[in-house]
Parts: sequence; structure tokens; C-alpha cells
Amino acid sequence: MTRTLYLDVDGVVCPFGPTGASAWGSGWKYADAGLLPVAYAPELVDGLNGIAAMPGVRCVWLTSWEELAPQYLCPAIGLDGARWPYLTSGGTAAGEGWWKLRAIQEDVEAAGLEAVAWIDDQLAFEAAAQAWARLLGRRILAVSPDPRRGISPMELERIRSFLGQPLF
Repeated sequence: MTRTLYLDVDGVVCPFGPTGASAWGSGWKYADAGLLPVAYAPELVDGLNGIAAMPGVRCVWLTSWEELAPQYLCPAIGLDGARWPYLTSGGTAAGEGWWKLRAIQEDVEAAGLEAVAWIDDQLAFEAAAQAWARLLGRRILAVSPDPRRGISPMELERIRSFLGQPLF
């Protein structure tokens, strides 16, 4: 089984300006990720660690943090993603349009993936990414969390279920 979770950081794992309690039933935790403080829900981190441990699932950073996500964010919040590869905005992904779309397209093509879960708060606003997702059909789950809340428990369950079930 070749299934990959592509994960953004800002607005997804670490929401922008969160207030009150998280959707996870606890308050937000704050950590120093080396360059800046980040907010996160520990239950989300636990859930992502569970997905990363699923047999046949590969996790990849697809974030403007690039190498800083595994280097600084993971130890700060307890996410077991320090060894996940990360895609970059440079190199063969350079050109017009959203760099993340070009990077994921190249990675999916090179890896010959069976299923793709792409989580990015910007997805809801990127028409070209939405069109590409429609072309992949059942092979992709595209989730665009509310950037002020990050991934919700319901969204995480959809992701876990998608990555764990037979596609055909």
C-alpha cells in the first residue's frame, strides 16, 4: 500500500491566533519552536503520531517551514515527524502558480501513490489545486481546515479513515 499524508503547519497543525478552548476539548498549548512561538492541541499531535505509525502510510511535510518543521517544530510539540521528508519551493518545483501544487504533483508522480491525503488551510482558495484533486478523484482526500482552529477532530478522523481503508 502506498499512501501519503502531505501536511502543512501554519493554520493546520498550528492555528493562527487561536482563542478559547480547542475543538479537542482542551486549552491550546504553546511552545517555542525555535523561531517563533506556536499554538497547538496536544490531542491533534497524538492523532497525527497515530496516523504516522499506521502501516503503509508515508508522511511528508508540505509547508513553507520546509526543513524547519522536522528540525524545530517536531521537538517543540512532540510530533514524531523529525524524519519525515519535506518538499521545497525551489528546484524543479519553481515556476508560476502555487509552489505547493507543483511540488505535490511531482512527488505523487515520482512515487506512484495509491492514495493521497493533502491537508492545507489554503486549499479552499486554490482553484488549480481543487481542479487537480478532482482529476485524482477517489485517490485524494483534500482537507482545508479553518486556519484559526487547525485540524478538527472530525477532519482528523476522516484523514485516518481514508488512509486506512482499501481504496478499491
